[in-house]
Amino acid sequence: MKSITQELEYGCGVACFAFVCNMSFKDAITFLGREYSVHTGWRPSDLTAELNRFGLSYKNCYVRKRSEYDFPLGSIVLIEKSANYPVGHYLTLTSKGWMDPWINLPQTKDILKAKSGFRKELPGKAMYALVPISS
Repeated sequence: MKSITQELEYGCGVACFAFVCNMSFKDAITFLGREYSVHTGWRPSDLTAELNRFGLSYKNCYVRKRSEYDFPLGSIVLIEKSANYPVGHYLTLTSKGWMDPWINLPQTKDILKAKSGFRKELPGKAMYALVPISS
């Protein structure tokens, strides 16, 4: 299981989409059909629709408190805005922990130096969850 590094500033949602769909970041951008500008990203509802269009079964949930929700593996979570994550940040829950598509943010703010990896805890408070629906 290899983490996916986001290649665009607002590309954490795309990287998480790529991870759960088992494709590259570039293939995810192609599938999703649009590039990112420096001021846009994907809303949770839009990503959920795209995951379902890909053939997976996901639902979008607003999460008030992390303790209220037991995230299943494959969940994509958007954490709230904070000093370290001024626009929020998407991460994916895996058997290795949370796949973070820009794990060295905020240490580096340069997208060309972004690295991905796995962390044990969410680096912020969960706000939305894209949750796989078991059949």
